Amino acid sequence: MLIKNISVLLGNDLNFISNTNVQIQNNKFKRIQPKIKPSGKEESVDCEGLLMIPGFINAHTHIGDSIGKDITLNSSVDKKIHPVFGAKSKILKNSSKHHLASFMKNSCHSMIRKGITTFVDFREGGLNGVLLLKEVLSEIPIRSIILGRIEFYQDLIEIRKNNRFPGEKTNELIDLIKKCDGIGISGANENSTSVLNYYSKTTKLRAIHSSETKQSVLKSKKTTGTSETIRALTMKPHFLIHMTHASKSDLHSTAKRTRGIVICPRANSSLAEGIPDIELMQKAGCTLALGTDNVMINSPDMFREMDFLWKITMGIHKKRINPKEILKMATVNGGKILKKDIGVIGNGKIADCIFLDKHALDLEPMHDPYASIVHRASESTIKAVMIGGKIIHGKI
Repeated sequence: MLIKNISVLLGNDLNFISNTNVQIQNNKFKRIQPKIKPSGKEESVDCEGLLMIPGFINAHTHIGDSIGKDITLNSSVDKKIHPVFGAKSKILKNSSKHHLASFMKNSCHSMIRKGITTFVDFREGGLNGVLLLKEVLSEIPIRSIILGRIEFYQDLIEIRKNNRFPGEKTNELIDLIKKCDGIGISGANENSTSVLNYYSKTTKLRAIHSSETKQSVLKSKKTTGTSETIRALTMKPHFLIHMTHASKSDLHSTAKRTRGIVICPRANSSLAEGIPDIELMQKAGCTLALGTDNVMINSPDMFREMDFLWKITMGIHKKRINPKEILKMATVNGGKILKKDIGVIGNGKIADCIFLDKHALDLEPMHDPYASIVHRASESTIKAVMIGGKIIHGKI
């Protein structure tokens, strides 16, 4: 396919190119330059008036709880989403597979329409939970990274005794990892250091929630005398989730020992737990990506995530932030953290992208494309969504 006369946010720095041609072959961007001529019977489309941007990478979701939207709205974090006794856990266990699958499908379709071409899901429910999500995804052309977990959690006594990972659970973990892209662990406060070290030896992607709440940070110190983040790093995670209440030293350790942090500002705010300090995180050298977290408490919408993060951060720190940095968190940085050829429009990269209508009522005139995308664009400004070189929503 040859896409002609289109504006593009090009490369790792999202450089704005006002008019160029984009050639797509074998699901990838082959050439991006003016005056490319179509070869043979190659389809050619004139996209004057459209802006091509990288597909959004929603780097942290829990779409299994799509069935429980806004349940226990006024409850504490633990009462809502604790993996053992939270309302979410009870909902997932007591809901039929059919109903869970139906609402997960809805969330996937919602993400596609909002320009999310890849999502990274922390999937509960062990192997059965992973297989259910894979069944859902077999009918939907969205790109997914599934991080599963076995239903195994330790109490405070077991953590203080530093109990080992039980041998009878070994095969369960092995079978799980064979069927997904890695593991997504609830947190250090549900696992002994010995167990976290055991997880570190798994060979696929590893990620873990850390320092999401003040209570979880204090609990780790009280239980073990050690920072929650330092304990989480025992798992040798490729990336951490949240870090809303991480200290400066925690962030420096994270920058040295991981690929980055996935922050979920709207979810943290919905839970009344504060806002991640992106300035502090960036100063420590951390690469930041964005996620929308639990569908139970938050809609999977990266436009709203970017808009919220940009404005609330400027409001708190009382200084300007370049909106391009926020847009990178939703695109380029997700690809970096995952080490996938996604999140970037460039030669050899996977052709996942969004076509925005520059003449949309909310965008025209587009004087600053980065600001326009971050705080003016929405689902209504999307003309089409492409995944792997194929238009899977809308048309151009």
